[in-house]
Amino acid sequence: MPSSFARLWPAYALIASALMLAAAHAFETFGHLPPCELCLKQRDVYWAAMLIGLAGLVLRRRGGGPTWRDAAFDALLALTFLMGAGLASYHVGVEWKWWPGPAACTGEHRSLSASDMTALLRGAKVAIVRCDQAAWRLFGLSMAGWNALVSLGLAGLSALAALSIRRRTP
Repeated sequence: MPSSFARLWPAYALIASALMLAAAHAFETFGHLPPCELCLKQRDVYWAAMLIGLAGLVLRRRGGGPTWRDAAFDALLALTFLMGAGLASYHVGVEWKWWPGPAACTGEHRSLSASDMTALLRGAKVAIVRCDQAAWRLFGLSMAGWNALVSLGLAGLSALAALSIRRRTP
């Protein structure tokens, strides 16, 4: 991995995370595909990665060249994206009915909150977005499947950046 790419990896990770969140919001807003509970948890991973990337950038701006701290932030990004890939893979398994998903979004049962009850009394429809039904697929992969692949790729690039910095550290 080129040293300039590794040095700027937190910025690239921050941008990639922002783009993934923007894509998710675009599917929700323009595609009229509301997120399920597991989709929202997958978004949390990208928010966390953005914060880690921002913190890594701020600390790298302090100067002093590549250090163990820089490698640690890249390794933390790798673990964060790996966790995202795991969560997305779990969601794929729920969609394919390989294992059960959360009861709140797989139709097994759900307790209504006070706001849900108020909305029902006013005649509103309270729809539960199911985690076990893929809302959209491309080439056989759902959004969760594509997210798993992207997260895995970002985890790999983060690990390469961490290893690249670690090799250059005296």
